[in-house]
Amino acid sequence: MVNKSDSDISRKAGEFVIDKGRISVFQMGIMTYLLIGATAILIVPSITAKYAGRDMWLSPIFSSMSGFIVVWLAWKLNQLFPEESIIGSSEAILGRTLGKIFSFLFLFFLLHTFGTIALEHGIFIVKAFLFKTPIVVVIGSILLVCGLAVRGGIEVIARCTQIFLPMIILFSVFMASLTIPDFNLKNILPVMENGIMPAMKGSVVPHVWFVEFFFISFLFPVLNRRGKILRGGIMPVLILMVTMVASNLFCLFVLGDVTAKFPFPVYTVGRYISMAEFIQNLDGIIMAIWIGGGFIQLSVWYYTLVVGTARWLNLSDYRPLVFPIGFLTLIFSIWDIRSFQRLVSFFSTSVIPFSFTFCMLYPLLLLCVAVVRKKRRDNSAKVE
Repeated sequence: MVNKSDSDISRKAGEFVIDKGRISVFQMGIMTYLLIGATAILIVPSITAKYAGRDMWLSPIFSSMSGFIVVWLAWKLNQLFPEESIIGSSEAILGRTLGKIFSFLFLFFLLHTFGTIALEHGIFIVKAFLFKTPIVVVIGSILLVCGLAVRGGIEVIARCTQIFLPMIILFSVFMASLTIPDFNLKNILPVMENGIMPAMKGSVVPHVWFVEFFFISFLFPVLNRRGKILRGGIMPVLILMVTMVASNLFCLFVLGDVTAKFPFPVYTVGRYISMAEFIQNLDGIIMAIWIGGGFIQLSVWYYTLVVGTARWLNLSDYRPLVFPIGFLTLIFSIWDIRSFQRLVSFFSTSVIPFSFTFCMLYPLLLLCVAVVRKKRRDNSAKVE
């Protein structure tokens, strides 16, 4: 099944230097947080409320387990191949031909998921504000801006994250504090009235967001220091879990049992804010938070897709691929999903097995094969 000799498992690092930029572990952490959290916070409360009801706030806790597992898998693979993402390590472990095939399938999954995320942003903007604007124009404009950031390199995206994230946190805390007068704490009671199963069912779809933390493996090769990278990967998972629990609680305290009826509950809660008839109609702030976080999220996804494709093609520069892949993403974003209801159905059926296969089972397979080959090589060396 393996086409290359065991010596290829220890290939020379840095054979393909696609991006010479370097980021810190802290920058990697905040980029990874927004890589997943920008859409999860807005959409997950509706999905978890549909299955978990009043126990929706427990679902992200169970879902986060997938995030910790995939970060550990990415870290173990990075220990074997410090200068490679999963695209390069696949060839080293499975052989050139088989590795190319599996990497192509992984990149196709990445492209399709990236298009779906771009669609999420487009749907929200059109439904909330730009009612008469064609969604193709909205998505295309977003991808164009993100493409310019991606062409600038990973350092540009990291510095943009450092600028946007404090503002996003500040406005989010400010808006959350304004919803406190509308809280009805009784909405959370009774806790686990029907046992733990509703919360477990509500955690199934959010697992999709957490397994996508595996894409942190594309950021490991561009770190300027190798120390504490496991901690730098685990912290975003933990913080996102806390953030999702908080956002679910805010929606539950304000909206109660009708949370599942709103496609974007956090946005709906923001529209409820009214203080002394002076602070109200804060839709624009929600939009600013969404666009700022979405810009970083889409840029990081865009970067991983372009860099992964360049590595698959054995290119030394990814920049010529940026805009062609952006156009391809635009096509995928409007390919087979035309409404939010169909998008939710897509997440509930198709994307769950795909995400677990490519973000958890496939890396686990690679790690097992690499460990077995390493043991065989060590045993052969002892015999000699």
